Formats: sequence, C-alpha cells, structure tokens
Amino acid sequence: MNLYKINEVFESLQGEGSYTGLPSIFVRLQGCPVGCPWCDTKHTWEVNPDLHVNRDTVMAESGESDKWFETSSEQLLTLFSKYGYVAKHVVITGGEPCIYNLTELTSYLIGLGYSVQIETSGTYEIYCHEDTWVTVSPKVNMPGGKHVLKSAMLRANEIKHPIAMQKHIDELDQVLTLLEGGSMPQIYLQPISQQKRATELAIETCIARNWRLSLQTHKFIGIE
Repeated sequence: MNLYKINEVFESLQGEGSYTGLPSIFVRLQGCPVGCPWCDTKHTWEVNPDLHVNRDTVMAESGESDKWFETSSEQLLTLFSKYGYVAKHVVITGGEPCIYNLTELTSYLIGLGYSVQIETSGTYEIYCHEDTWVTVSPKVNMPGGKHVLKSAMLRANEIKHPIAMQKHIDELDQVLTLLEGGSMPQIYLQPISQQKRATELAIETCIARNWRLSLQTHKFIGIE
C-alpha cells in the first residue's frame, strides 16, 4: 500500500488549461525541490517531519499551511465522501507530485470512474495510469537545478507555460526541441500574475503560433 503526503484537499473549479471550468477535486502533495521563484505554493516545498499531523488538522486549515498528513488511495476516497465532494475530475498537484509514483493512486481513481489530471514540472519521471491527463509546466533554469526530461515532455497531453517576458518563450522553445519527430501536445501560455505586459505578450504569441491562452480563471473569480 502506497502512502502519499498530502498538504491540502479541496473541491473547486479547474481554472487553467484544457479543463478550465470543470468541477474538480484538488489533491495537493507535499514536497518540491524545483524552486520556482514565482511559486504561489512555497508552503508545499519542504517535508518537515515535525509538521506531520492528522488528516482532520490539515482539513481544518483555512489558509496556506506547511502541515501535511499521510494517506492511502482508499483513505483518500473516504475523505472525498466525508466532505461530500461530488466532482468526478481529480487534479493531483503540488508541490511536485511526480516525486511520488502515482500509478496506484491514478489507477484506483480511474477504476472508480474519476478522470485524473497530474500537474507537473516535467523534471521527474511520470508514473501513472495510461489514461491520466498529464499537464507539464516545464520549469527551465530554476534554482533547484532540475532539468526537464524528454520522457516527461513526450508524455504530456498539454504543455502549460507561465511567462512574464520573451526569455520565457525562448526557454519554452528550448524544451520543445525535445519533441522533435513526435506529436505536439496542446500548448498554453499563462501570464504570470496577470501582468499587463505578460498578458499582451502571451496573446501576441498565441495568435502568431496558434497556441492557446490560459488565464488562471479561478483568480479572476476569487476562488481557490
């Protein structure tokens, strides 16, 4: 039985990428060594044994917390039921979820009729059920020193890339060379923090390249 370190579980709408607007259960895993400077979930980076608490303590948190609990796939489904979650799409995020082998968890959820999505930096091998939708947000030249893997890029169903300036598009072009000779997944550009300059650059580039725009809808409508 695999156990997963969980920072947060909640039900909301997916605000990004292909599944924008879809009711979803978000499972946020604890732990990430990538170190993105603009990360809005830095509280998930460290797995501090002193902050290992029970499930109810984590679920009672009303804001960001670096506390975490440990659970199995079966126990996670019990939690969904306890809190009355009705969404049938599960988003496994982090942190960096692919520091875990997610084959058992994704297979269990898909076997019960859920659709499952993983959001990953592409810097770890991706182990999951073959029907899992994989969103790779490739993290290039981050402080953690991790490299985007060709295997992760080839597994991606969509690529979602945060940008603030032209160099971020150049970095995306760099990792897209890993896909030469293969099929190209859907590509989304996402302006960092909805900055005006970044948004204009994303729109311009999406039109020029026939890519798509991701606007973090959940932040505009004020939900988690």
